Amino acid sequence: MDKANELVNQIKNADAIVVGAGSGMSNAAGMNFWYEASPLFLKEMLYFHEKYHFEGIFNGFYNHFDSEEEHWAFILKALKMIFSIPPQKQTYEYLKTLLSDKPVHVITTNQDMIFKKFFSEENVSEIQGSWSLFQSSNPQTDKNLYPTASFLDKLLSQIKDNRLSLDLIPKSQVDGAELIPWVRGPEFLEDKRYFDEYQKINKFIGQHQNEKILFLEMGVGRMTPMFIQEPFWEMTNYLPQSFYININPKDALTSPEIAERSLLIDEDINETLKKAAQEFNRG
Repeated sequence: MDKANELVNQIKNADAIVVGAGSGMSNAAGMNFWYEASPLFLKEMLYFHEKYHFEGIFNGFYNHFDSEEEHWAFILKALKMIFSIPPQKQTYEYLKTLLSDKPVHVITTNQDMIFKKFFSEENVSEIQGSWSLFQSSNPQTDKNLYPTASFLDKLLSQIKDNRLSLDLIPKSQVDGAELIPWVRGPEFLEDKRYFDEYQKINKFIGQHQNEKILFLEMGVGRMTPMFIQEPFWEMTNYLPQSFYININPKDALTSPEIAERSLLIDEDINETLKKAAQEFNRG
């Protein structure tokens, strides 16, 4: 049987589906500005690329800038891209078509907010933070989160010569510390919102643990298998009615303990979902 057809069959046979997605999912949808000096990236970030030579927002996030003025111009330009650039392919639409009549929960290390455009907030767990929020650079004192959209609206037009004036840099309302994106890094705030994200997925699995759960993993790399991949393997092994699928053109792997209840698809994620959605619509 064709693997796309087998994917459709497993979805139809499942009572509930847990989607686990990493950066490969965004990349499959054409959002190639995270790790590459792609045209989408260079349209907004040419100045920073030519000066610092980093490729993609992810590498820029960890770059050491010459000044906080430049650093904040980069953050605001990155936010503009994340908020305004839509998926370049229909990858997420294909996925939603496949999952349209099933209970679904998404757990993702992606921080780009795209899943929440296609699935309700209560059905998405962003376990590595989100660019939709700022936190204090001093999380021991300030545990608040601040929506980034309001800052972006006010400050983007204030960037001059790829710099934001020091007096405009967002600060904590508690102690005046500089704000930073609420994404995984040395100061990442693990507080109520962080634990709530895990609570959502734990509740979903608890509700369906005695049913046929399909663990559908897509685009999870080998840098951080402990967040999605390894828990998926463990839960598939623990729940006897469950099944595991890994769609990944580079690293379609499974654990030997669940090999007989696994489907590995080492093909392009977008093309696989497109083909499966077409087959699904044919009934």
